[in-house]
Amino acid sequence: MISLSQVTVRYGDVTAVDDVTFAVPPGFVLAVSGPSGAGKSSLLWAIAGAVRPAKGQVEVDGLVIEDRPAAAAHGVVLIPQGNGLARVLTARENLSIPLLSAKKPSDEVDRIIAEALAGVGLEESGDHLVEELSGGEQQRVAVARGIAQQGQVILADESTSELDSTNRERVLDLLRNEARRGAAVIIATHDIAVAESADGHALMDEGRLTWARRL
Repeated sequence: MISLSQVTVRYGDVTAVDDVTFAVPPGFVLAVSGPSGAGKSSLLWAIAGAVRPAKGQVEVDGLVIEDRPAAAAHGVVLIPQGNGLARVLTARENLSIPLLSAKKPSDEVDRIIAEALAGVGLEESGDHLVEELSGGEQQRVAVARGIAQQGQVILADESTSELDSTNRERVLDLLRNEARRGAAVIIATHDIAVAESADGHALMDEGRLTWARRL
């Protein structure tokens, strides 16, 4: 369960997230849409522990999220906008880093990576350097890395923005599968088709959140 209570995020005099309260139960997908600069990324960063709210708090399964390491250890996975991959590593190496950090056995790591890359249609690209991949392929590697971690919370920030319709549906299916597995999933998106496919749809504008369709 993701639970936000009166969460406000500020950068100096700018309020990026303004008094936001909602909850996302396990097994559900929430889409958050809105224009650039509306606060969608800052909302996800607050849930992920990457920024600390000026007011209010974020809880995941009863744990108050104080920082990114604690959130990650508690199974909060962030698929960042712009992919966040190490360009000088291969796709496979990028996926392996969080899995090895979690001290999973090497044979299990190999299996999980192979399944995740196949899930995004890049089973033949695992040994390619990230810088050799197209923008859309890099985005799919970032999704594969997030899916491979099998988190309790999946936060996907514009993870379909550079994808064609086939790969967009592929990624959405993977995120829905994560919800069926029992994760709580939040997708920040500009794409109305992505928003309409989610279980619930919230709108953000100037840091304020309203509901187009409640969970």
